[in-house]
Amino acid sequence: MSDFLTAAFYQFVALPDYAALQQPLLACCEAHGVKGMVLLATEGINGTIAGPPAGVHAVLAWLRSDPRLAQLQHKEATASSDPFYRMKVRLKREIVTLGVPGVDPTQLAGQYVKPADWNALISDPDVVLIDTRNDYEVAIGSFHGAINPHTRSFAELPQWVEQARADGQPLAAKPKVAMFCTGGIRCEKSTAFLRSQGFDEVYHLEGGILKYLETVPEADSLWNGQCFVFDERVSVGHGLVPGGLELCRSCRRPLTEADLASPHFVRGVSCAHCHDQTSEAQKAGYLEREKQMALAEQRQQPHVGAKLPAPKK
Repeated sequence: MSDFLTAAFYQFVALPDYAALQQPLLACCEAHGVKGMVLLATEGINGTIAGPPAGVHAVLAWLRSDPRLAQLQHKEATASSDPFYRMKVRLKREIVTLGVPGVDPTQLAGQYVKPADWNALISDPDVVLIDTRNDYEVAIGSFHGAINPHTRSFAELPQWVEQARADGQPLAAKPKVAMFCTGGIRCEKSTAFLRSQGFDEVYHLEGGILKYLETVPEADSLWNGQCFVFDERVSVGHGLVPGGLELCRSCRRPLTEADLASPHFVRGVSCAHCHDQTSEAQKAGYLEREKQMALAEQRQQPHVGAKLPAPKK
């Protein structure tokens, strides 16, 4: 039996008073035993939360009680353990950082393509298929024939687009473009960016990879590998079944069996991707954190995310 429900959601919508929503939303989540991460900005909301099903649905109902979020869509998955350690509601300049002023997905986003129609679109030889996710996400799975821009962050995508428009590059003639991402938010913004740059035929996968993996039978799928998700499941495959990868607690990258076999892998401390990016003092701190987490687990006590008792007066 699954005791926890995960809900991922986002919506581009004008929220000029977004800062005033932070504390009431946090209080609502905590009151219903819900954990996760929600980002608020003037351009909208983006989040993934998890907890008891009734609690998650109560938080979603609270959000939708705001008329501006009445049409908020979400995707669900179940788990036998809590995929988050704590609840955070953060204020941001953008709910997904592209770093290009004036890109408004509510006005410029490309054409939505339902998962059932996605295979036909990306099988068209005239369509340029672009994976808008970060390089480490693409490394564990993507659609057949997709271009990997090799970006380390979403904010690097505009620079890649500029380079890809040069003579002989895939976007030189402003072709038909199909873009995709994990849940839909990055490709909404990236398609809006392309349209602002003069591209006329731009499409994106409605609901993202997660909706595709949830609804398209594996036998008919053009997806290869696993899809990275930003919670303790690490990755999922067809049917949104957890993929079994481990997460590096230092750099937050998904780790394959080869990564786990690397001499640079120390659980909770470092991996082959980040071992040379932290100091010995940082590694010592990570190692102590790992020890404390193991002790807390042995004692069946919460550790990460646990609230400290108020200081005595």
